[in-house]
Amino acid sequence: MFAAENGLRGDPRLQGISKAIRVVPDFPIPGIMFQDITTLLLDHKAFKDTVDIFVDRYRDMGISVVAGIEARGFVFGPSIALAIGAKFVPLRKPNKLPGEVISEAYVLEYGTDRLEMHVGAIEPGERALVIDDLVATGGTLSAAVRLLERMGAEVVECACVVGLPEVRVRLVVASSLLHLCKMALGLKQLLLLLDKSSQFHITGTTQT
Repeated sequence: MFAAENGLRGDPRLQGISKAIRVVPDFPIPGIMFQDITTLLLDHKAFKDTVDIFVDRYRDMGISVVAGIEARGFVFGPSIALAIGAKFVPLRKPNKLPGEVISEAYVLEYGTDRLEMHVGAIEPGERALVIDDLVATGGTLSAAVRLLERMGAEVVECACVVGLPEVRVRLVVASSLLHLCKMALGLKQLLLLLDKSSQFHITGTTQT
């Protein structure tokens, strides 16, 4: 889907959201241009606009589950879930959830990690949305999709605020900040609010 078809080409909210995100060079290691969303959270209008754009897209898709990836997916996910009448399910790092869990591993630049979810949090056949703040390699989102699908959910879409140049995608875009694309990694549809690739010349990333 082209951005213009979504009615957001030239939307001034996107520029405001982009400006509200602070870029910190060489953090946490040299070569990283860190996307600091804490400054977005300090800007009431930009924060609200971010949530509103997602809510406008997903409110009529029959989504009953919003799954947020630890930790910054917890910032946006609950607000979106409340607004569209869905439940929020946290996807957490290992050994954070007290009950019986199901887990899914994913590969990092150096080593592996896992996402975990409580067994019984999702019923088979539920329609799910995955939320995170940023996608770089897509590994974490891919793990989230696999985890939800193992529980019988239908993952409708993944949504992130920022996309970095490490994302290997076939972009289906116009000249806009809003992107709707499919991941070459096998993800479902992926909605990216902001394309930050043009401002980066980086050697690596700690984002996922």
